[in-house]
Amino acid sequence: MSRQVFYMPFSLKFLFLLIIIMIFGLGSLFLGIIASAFMKIGFSAEDALLILLLSLLGSGINIPLTILKSDIPVVRENYVKVFGISYRVPTREMVRNETVLAINVGGAIIPILISAYLLKQFPSSIYLAGIGVAIVAAITYAVARPIRGIGIATPALIPPLTAVLTAVLLTSVIHISGCPVESCRVIIAYTGGVLGTLIGADLLNLGKIKNLGAPIASIGGAGTFDGIFLSGFIALLLI
Repeated sequence: MSRQVFYMPFSLKFLFLLIIIMIFGLGSLFLGIIASAFMKIGFSAEDALLILLLSLLGSGINIPLTILKSDIPVVRENYVKVFGISYRVPTREMVRNETVLAINVGGAIIPILISAYLLKQFPSSIYLAGIGVAIVAAITYAVARPIRGIGIATPALIPPLTAVLTAVLLTSVIHISGCPVESCRVIIAYTGGVLGTLIGADLLNLGKIKNLGAPIASIGGAGTFDGIFLSGFIALLLI
Protein backbone atom coordinates (compact mmCIF):
# COMPACT_ATOMS: atom_id res chain seq x y z
CA MET A 1 0.00 0.00 0.00
CA SER A 2 1.24 3.46 -0.83
CA ARG A 3 2.52 5.43 2.16
CA GLN A 4 2.09 8.79 0.45
CA VAL A 5 -0.31 10.91 2.48
CA PHE A 6 0.20 14.35 0.90
CA TYR A 7 -2.08 15.07 -2.02
CA MET A 8 -3.49 18.47 -3.02
CA PRO A 9 -7.23 17.97 -3.64
CA PHE A 10 -7.85 21.15 -5.62
CA SER A 11 -6.55 23.12 -8.59
CA LEU A 12 -4.85 26.52 -8.47
CA LYS A 13 -8.14 28.10 -9.49
CA PHE A 14 -9.92 26.58 -6.50
CA LEU A 15 -6.99 27.46 -4.25
CA PHE A 16 -7.45 31.08 -5.34
CA LEU A 17 -11.15 30.76 -4.46
CA LEU A 18 -10.23 29.40 -1.03
CA ILE A 19 -7.87 32.32 -0.45
CA ILE A 20 -10.67 34.75 -1.28
CA ILE A 21 -12.99 32.86 1.05
CA MET A 22 -10.38 32.95 3.80
CA ILE A 23 -9.90 36.69 3.36
CA PHE A 24 -13.64 37.20 3.58
CA GLY A 25 -13.79 34.74 6.46
CA LEU A 26 -11.08 36.53 8.43
CA GLY A 27 -12.92 39.80 7.92
CA SER A 28 -16.12 38.14 9.03
CA LEU A 29 -14.41 36.89 12.17
CA PHE A 30 -13.45 40.41 13.16
CA LEU A 31 -16.92 41.66 12.27
CA GLY A 32 -18.40 38.97 14.47
CA ILE A 33 -20.35 37.02 11.84
CA ILE A 34 -18.63 33.66 12.16
CA ALA A 35 -17.51 34.35 15.72
CA SER A 36 -21.09 34.86 16.89
CA ALA A 37 -22.21 31.65 15.16
CA PHE A 38 -19.47 29.61 16.83
CA MET A 39 -20.02 31.29 20.19
CA LYS A 40 -23.64 30.12 20.16
CA ILE A 41 -22.40 26.54 20.28
CA GLY A 42 -19.45 26.99 22.63
CA PHE A 43 -16.57 28.00 20.34
CA SER A 44 -14.58 31.20 20.53
CA ALA A 45 -13.41 33.40 17.63
CA GLU A 46 -9.91 31.93 18.02
CA ASP A 47 -11.38 28.41 17.81
CA ALA A 48 -13.19 29.34 14.59
CA LEU A 49 -9.99 30.62 12.97
CA LEU A 50 -8.09 27.53 14.12
CA ILE A 51 -10.73 25.23 12.65
CA LEU A 52 -10.58 26.98 9.27
CA LEU A 53 -6.79 26.88 9.15
CA LEU A 54 -6.62 23.22 10.21
CA SER A 55 -9.19 22.31 7.57
CA LEU A 56 -7.15 23.98 4.83
CA LEU A 57 -3.85 22.52 6.01
CA GLY A 58 -5.39 19.09 6.53
CA SER A 59 -6.85 19.10 3.03
CA GLY A 60 -3.43 18.09 1.70
CA ILE A 61 -3.13 15.09 4.03
CA ASN A 62 -4.69 11.77 3.01
CA ILE A 63 -4.39 8.68 5.20
CA PRO A 64 -4.45 5.45 3.11
CA LEU A 65 -7.06 2.91 4.22
CA THR A 66 -7.02 0.15 1.63
CA ILE A 67 -6.44 -0.64 -2.05
CA LEU A 68 -9.36 -1.19 -4.42
CA LYS A 69 -8.68 -3.46 -7.38
CA SER A 70 -10.70 -3.82 -10.56
CA ASP A 71 -10.39 -4.99 -14.15
CA ILE A 72 -11.20 -2.23 -16.63
CA PRO A 73 -11.94 -3.04 -20.30
CA VAL A 74 -9.75 -1.02 -22.67
CA VAL A 75 -10.00 -0.91 -26.45
CA ARG A 76 -6.61 -0.85 -28.17
CA GLU A 77 -5.84 -0.51 -31.86
CA ASN A 78 -3.59 -2.98 -33.62
CA TYR A 79 -2.56 -2.67 -37.23
CA VAL A 80 -2.05 -5.58 -39.61
CA LYS A 81 -0.36 -5.19 -42.98
CA VAL A 82 -1.62 -7.25 -45.89
CA PHE A 83 0.02 -6.76 -49.29
CA GLY A 84 1.40 -3.42 -48.12
CA ILE A 85 -1.96 -2.12 -46.90
CA SER A 86 -2.47 -1.43 -43.17
CA TYR A 87 -5.75 -2.51 -41.58
CA ARG A 88 -6.88 -1.24 -38.18
CA VAL A 89 -7.96 -4.08 -35.91
CA PRO A 90 -9.44 -2.93 -32.56
CA THR A 91 -9.00 -5.39 -29.70
CA ARG A 92 -10.54 -5.44 -26.25
CA GLU A 93 -8.21 -6.04 -23.31
CA MET A 94 -8.73 -6.17 -19.57
CA VAL A 95 -6.39 -3.90 -17.60
CA ARG A 96 -5.82 -4.33 -13.87
CA ASN A 97 -6.39 -1.05 -12.02
CA GLU A 98 -5.51 -0.26 -8.41
CA THR A 99 -6.98 2.69 -6.53
CA VAL A 100 -5.71 3.72 -3.10
CA LEU A 101 -8.72 4.51 -0.91
CA ALA A 102 -7.79 7.16 1.66
CA ILE A 103 -9.48 9.51 4.10
CA ASN A 104 -8.75 13.24 4.01
CA VAL A 105 -7.86 14.95 7.28
CA GLY A 106 -9.21 18.40 6.46
CA GLY A 107 -12.22 17.27 4.47
CA ALA A 108 -13.40 14.34 6.58
CA ILE A 109 -11.69 13.73 9.93
CA ILE A 110 -11.79 17.31 11.26
CA PRO A 111 -15.42 17.99 10.18
CA ILE A 112 -16.55 14.65 11.62
CA LEU A 113 -14.89 15.43 14.96
CA ILE A 114 -16.50 18.87 15.06
CA SER A 115 -19.91 17.39 14.22
CA ALA A 116 -19.52 14.77 16.95
CA TYR A 117 -18.56 17.47 19.45
CA LEU A 118 -21.60 19.59 18.56
CA LEU A 119 -23.99 16.67 18.85
CA LYS A 120 -22.46 15.72 22.19
CA GLN A 121 -22.92 19.27 23.48
CA PHE A 122 -26.56 19.34 22.34
CA PRO A 123 -27.78 15.70 22.33
CA SER A 124 -31.40 16.82 21.96
CA SER A 125 -30.57 18.00 18.43
CA ILE A 126 -29.52 14.54 17.21
CA TYR A 127 -33.00 13.70 15.86
CA LEU A 128 -33.29 16.80 13.68
CA ALA A 129 -29.62 16.61 12.73
CA GLY A 130 -30.18 13.05 11.51
CA ILE A 131 -33.06 14.20 9.31
CA GLY A 132 -30.89 17.01 7.95
CA VAL A 133 -28.06 14.60 7.18
CA ALA A 134 -30.44 12.25 5.35
CA ILE A 135 -31.91 15.06 3.22
CA VAL A 136 -28.52 16.52 2.27
CA ALA A 137 -27.12 13.04 1.58
CA ALA A 138 -30.00 12.22 -0.77
CA ILE A 139 -29.68 15.47 -2.74
CA THR A 140 -25.88 15.29 -2.84
CA TYR A 141 -26.02 11.70 -4.09
CA ALA A 142 -28.41 12.81 -6.84
CA VAL A 143 -26.06 15.55 -8.11
CA ALA A 144 -22.70 13.82 -7.51
CA ARG A 145 -20.96 12.66 -10.66
CA PRO A 146 -18.20 10.05 -11.04
CA ILE A 147 -15.35 11.39 -13.19
CA ARG A 148 -12.94 8.88 -14.69
CA GLY A 149 -9.38 9.38 -13.51
CA ILE A 150 -10.41 11.72 -10.69
CA GLY A 151 -13.16 10.33 -8.47
CA ILE A 152 -16.52 11.68 -7.30
CA ALA A 153 -17.23 15.37 -7.92
CA THR A 154 -20.05 17.44 -6.43
CA PRO A 155 -21.26 20.97 -7.20
CA ALA A 156 -19.68 23.09 -4.47
CA LEU A 157 -22.73 25.16 -3.48
CA ILE A 158 -25.59 22.64 -3.58
CA PRO A 159 -24.74 20.73 -0.34
CA PRO A 160 -24.26 23.82 1.88
CA LEU A 161 -27.32 25.62 0.53
CA THR A 162 -29.39 22.47 0.99
CA ALA A 163 -28.09 22.11 4.55
CA VAL A 164 -28.94 25.70 5.44
CA LEU A 165 -32.42 25.55 3.92
CA THR A 166 -33.11 22.23 5.65
CA ALA A 167 -31.95 23.59 9.02
CA VAL A 168 -34.17 26.66 8.72
CA LEU A 169 -37.24 24.65 7.71
CA LEU A 170 -36.79 21.97 10.38
CA THR A 171 -36.25 24.41 13.24
CA SER A 172 -39.18 26.52 12.06
CA VAL A 173 -41.57 23.57 12.14
CA ILE A 174 -40.17 21.48 15.00
CA HIS A 175 -39.09 22.90 18.35
CA ILE A 176 -37.02 20.78 20.73
CA SER A 177 -36.63 21.55 24.41
CA GLY A 178 -33.05 21.75 25.61
CA CYS A 179 -31.76 23.07 22.28
CA PRO A 180 -32.21 26.81 21.57
CA VAL A 181 -33.49 27.46 18.05
CA GLU A 182 -30.40 29.40 16.94
CA SER A 183 -27.94 26.84 18.31
CA CYS A 184 -29.97 23.94 17.00
CA ARG A 185 -30.15 25.58 13.57
CA VAL A 186 -26.37 26.01 13.37
CA ILE A 187 -25.77 22.41 14.48
CA ILE A 188 -28.23 20.99 11.93
CA ALA A 189 -26.76 23.12 9.13
CA TYR A 190 -23.16 22.20 9.92
CA THR A 191 -23.62 18.49 10.62
CA GLY A 192 -26.09 18.11 7.77
CA GLY A 193 -23.77 19.81 5.31
CA VAL A 194 -20.66 17.93 6.41
CA LEU A 195 -21.99 14.42 7.11
CA GLY A 196 -24.61 14.61 4.38
CA THR A 197 -21.97 15.48 1.79
CA LEU A 198 -19.65 12.73 2.99
CA ILE A 199 -22.38 10.11 2.87
CA GLY A 200 -24.03 11.26 -0.36
CA ALA A 201 -20.87 11.96 -2.35
CA ASP A 202 -18.37 9.44 -1.01
CA LEU A 203 -19.82 6.57 1.01
CA LEU A 204 -22.80 5.88 -1.27
CA ASN A 205 -20.48 5.92 -4.29
CA LEU A 206 -17.73 3.66 -2.96
CA GLY A 207 -18.82 0.91 -5.32
CA LYS A 208 -18.15 3.16 -8.34
CA ILE A 209 -14.73 4.42 -7.27
CA LYS A 210 -12.72 1.33 -8.15
CA ASN A 211 -13.89 1.49 -11.77
CA LEU A 212 -12.94 5.13 -12.34
CA GLY A 213 -9.25 4.45 -12.91
CA ALA A 214 -8.15 7.08 -10.37
CA PRO A 215 -4.77 6.40 -8.68
CA ILE A 216 -6.13 7.66 -5.35
CA ALA A 217 -9.66 8.24 -4.09
CA SER A 218 -9.91 10.23 -0.90
CA ILE A 219 -13.00 10.26 1.32
CA GLY A 220 -13.63 13.94 1.97
CA GLY A 221 -10.88 14.96 -0.44
CA ALA A 222 -10.39 15.69 -4.14
CA GLY A 223 -13.72 16.53 -5.79
CA THR A 224 -15.70 16.52 -2.54
CA PHE A 225 -13.35 18.62 -0.42
CA ASP A 226 -14.78 21.86 -1.79
CA GLY A 227 -18.34 20.73 -1.04
CA ILE A 228 -17.55 19.68 2.53
CA PHE A 229 -15.38 22.70 3.32
CA LEU A 230 -17.93 25.12 1.91
CA SER A 231 -20.82 23.27 3.57
CA GLY A 232 -19.53 23.99 7.04
CA PHE A 233 -18.24 27.43 6.21
CA ILE A 234 -21.26 28.74 4.31
CA ALA A 235 -23.70 27.16 6.77
CA LEU A 236 -22.16 29.20 9.60
CA LEU A 237 -22.22 32.35 7.47
CA LEU A 238 -25.84 32.05 6.40
CA ILE A 239 -27.45 30.84 9.62
